[in-house]
Amino acid sequence: MNNKADFAVSGQHYLFNVQTFAHTVLALGGDEFSYAFRDRTTRGVIEDVASGASELGVIYQTSATADEINAALDEAGLEFVELSESAPRVALPASHPMVNAKSLSLEDMADYPYIYFEQEPDAPLAFYEEALSGTPRAKTIATTDRASLSELIVAINGYTVTSGILVGISDGSALTTVPLETDVTLHLGYIVRKGEEVSEIGQRFVDTLSKNLVKYSKLLP
Repeated sequence: MNNKADFAVSGQHYLFNVQTFAHTVLALGGDEFSYAFRDRTTRGVIEDVASGASELGVIYQTSATADEINAALDEAGLEFVELSESAPRVALPASHPMVNAKSLSLEDMADYPYIYFEQEPDAPLAFYEEALSGTPRAKTIATTDRASLSELIVAINGYTVTSGILVGISDGSALTTVPLETDVTLHLGYIVRKGEEVSEIGQRFVDTLSKNLVKYSKLLP
C-alpha cells in the first residue's frame, strides 16, 4: 500500500468537507489513485498544511477570532483564503422544544446541553470550531467525532453552534438549524502555504468547495 497520498486535505469537522472531497475524487476518476482526507482539530489542520502532509486545510474564522487565527497562520507560514461568509446558527434536533423559534439567543439555550468539538487542552478559544465558544455554559459535552456530535444532540436534546450547512447531508440529516442572535459573522475558507501554487487537483477541490458552499447555503431553512 502507498502511504504517501498524491493529494490530501485536512479540515475541521464539516460535512461539506467530506462531500466536496468525494465530489472531487469522483470527478477525477482513474484506475489508480492515492488520496487522504483528515478530520482534525484546528491546530491539527494548521500543522498538517504547514508540514506538507496536506496541501489544503478547510477552516473557519469569525469576526471575533480572525486576528488571532490569522496571526497563528502567519507564524506557521500559511494564509487564509475566504470563500463564504455566513451567520452562525443553532443546530438542534427536529424534536427539540425550541426548534420552531424564528431565532434563538444563547440565553434561550441555557438549560440544554451544549455539544462541541474537543480541542487540545492548551488551545486558545479562537481555535474552537463553534462561534461564541467562550460563552459560559452550565452543561457541556466535548466530542472528537462528527457522527457522535450529531447523535448526542439528538439523544439528549442538545445543541451546538454551526454554519448551518449540515441539514440533509449524511449524518447531519437528523438536525435542523435556527438563526442565532449575534453580531458575529462566520468566514469559511481554506488555508495554504504562502507562496506555493495550488495543484490542479487542489484547485479542482477549491472550485468545488466554493460551489458547494453556495449550493448548501440555499438549503438552510
